[in-house]
Amino acid sequence: MTPAAPKSPPAPLAPGKWVGGYRIVQKIGAGGFGIVYRAVSSTGQEVALKEYLPAALATRNHSDAPVVVQRSKRALYRIGFRSFLEEGRALAQIAHPNVVSVLNFFQENDTVYLVMNYLHGASLQQFIVTSASLKHAKVFRESTIRSVFEEVLRGLRVVHQHKMLHLDIKPGNILVTDDDRAVLIDFGAARDVLHQGGKFLQPMFTPGFSAPEMYTRGKAIGPWTDIYAVGACMFSCMAGYPPPDAALADSRRRLEAMVSSLQGKYSQILMELVLSCMQTDPHARPHSVLSVQKVLANPPQPASRNPEHHGYEATQFLPGEQRSVSNFER
Repeated sequence: MTPAAPKSPPAPLAPGKWVGGYRIVQKIGAGGFGIVYRAVSSTGQEVALKEYLPAALATRNHSDAPVVVQRSKRALYRIGFRSFLEEGRALAQIAHPNVVSVLNFFQENDTVYLVMNYLHGASLQQFIVTSASLKHAKVFRESTIRSVFEEVLRGLRVVHQHKMLHLDIKPGNILVTDDDRAVLIDFGAARDVLHQGGKFLQPMFTPGFSAPEMYTRGKAIGPWTDIYAVGACMFSCMAGYPPPDAALADSRRRLEAMVSSLQGKYSQILMELVLSCMQTDPHARPHSVLSVQKVLANPPQPASRNPEHHGYEATQFLPGEQRSVSNFER
């Protein structure tokens, strides 16, 4: 039997096309869940326009063609549609410098669009790759890691206070703007609704950054799931590469060995915090974003240089002062 030809992704909207009062400038990103464009409003404001168009459920043959959804997938498409719209409505209620701003959301062309501030900068992933390629002793200074994640956590705490989850925190979804702000972008809650709801979509998680409970349909997810991902991102900033995939049977043992290899480079409290956030059992992780913030606010103690020490104690969550984002220097 001849294998079926790979399915073509939905065609993006063409530059110059108007949708909802916004003129498309160019496509800037695409994934299994939709397409992101740089666009300009009728008043000249530059925005990012995110279009709901899951490739596993819908297609569009060319820019001016309608969105087509197979009959067997229409119910799931509508579930994702509503979830995407609700995500936009909820994010529009959040005004915080460390969370991407949703300026507007609307329905058109049988789909949904989110209008967001267009941010100039680079992802944390880009900084990690660049810094790791320099082969210095440290990927980032500890003060830089602490400052960046204090900002990320401030944004995430507000998200959780609004009864929302991110569910796709990874270095590629943390944007460091040209004015040195760390901003959470590209929320994945609506994607998770689709994954839980049907068999048509591949699991929507990122190996190394997704918590173990994300791998099993029906497992409870919550703020602890985002906390796991924050720990994984901090690890990446320390090591220069992602942590082990939580789906691997020996992932915890491998993670502990990797963190142990960072002894002498980073403080004990920061290494303990990473391991605490990335506990396999959600109940063993810090109970809230505030708990993690308090640890990061503590002044770092000198890194242990004792090769005999391999144990990690539960961190005492003590209050301390906040710091702002520093430049990305070693």
